[in-house]
Amino acid sequence: MDDPKETGRIEAFSDGVFAVAITLLVLNIQVPSPLPPDNNLIRSLFRQWPVYLAFLTSFATIGIMWINHHRLYTHIKRSDNTLMVLNLLLLLIIIFIPFPTALLAQYIFDPNEHQAAAFYSGVFCVMAICFNLLWRYASHENRLLARDADQHAVKAITNQYMFGPLLYLVTFGVAWISGPACIALNLLLAVFFALPGKQLAKQGEGENEAA
Repeated sequence: MDDPKETGRIEAFSDGVFAVAITLLVLNIQVPSPLPPDNNLIRSLFRQWPVYLAFLTSFATIGIMWINHHRLYTHIKRSDNTLMVLNLLLLLIIIFIPFPTALLAQYIFDPNEHQAAAFYSGVFCVMAICFNLLWRYASHENRLLARDADQHAVKAITNQYMFGPLLYLVTFGVAWISGPACIALNLLLAVFFALPGKQLAKQGEGENEAA
């Protein structure tokens, strides 16, 4: 029988990295500089709405990737050196996300807006590739999965992740047209990747009731 705690240290370490990355995001929100007497603080705050949108998008993306990471490890029960390296590669991208978020927050009102938005989406695309590598390595012929892993759930995860890099490439293209639109599309993608987990949970409940 597989030891259900064999991946426990990987999960605990990963949770810590996700927590640090998601906490660092708030540092990108800056208090407006001292205003002249005739300026309005509320207007200055609202003027920074793309910065708040970038923060919300990155927060949602990291949070939902944490949910998906947890979902993967409900199926992955064993580990080896390659899995640990691939997991570290994914965490490298996760902990890096606050930087492109800060870059986008600083240049969203600048002529370099499109380059900053493209870099932001490019990092998310690399993250999606890393997720694919991790999952496909672990799930290939049930290499590291539980022996009784639900094959319907495994297939659903594989199909969903397959489109991740392609969808983020779309947002990369949109970045050269509009920075705010690129951020909004990345937020929608975060929502998209949150939905399959709920659908799989309902599917699992239905199967349990049928049994």
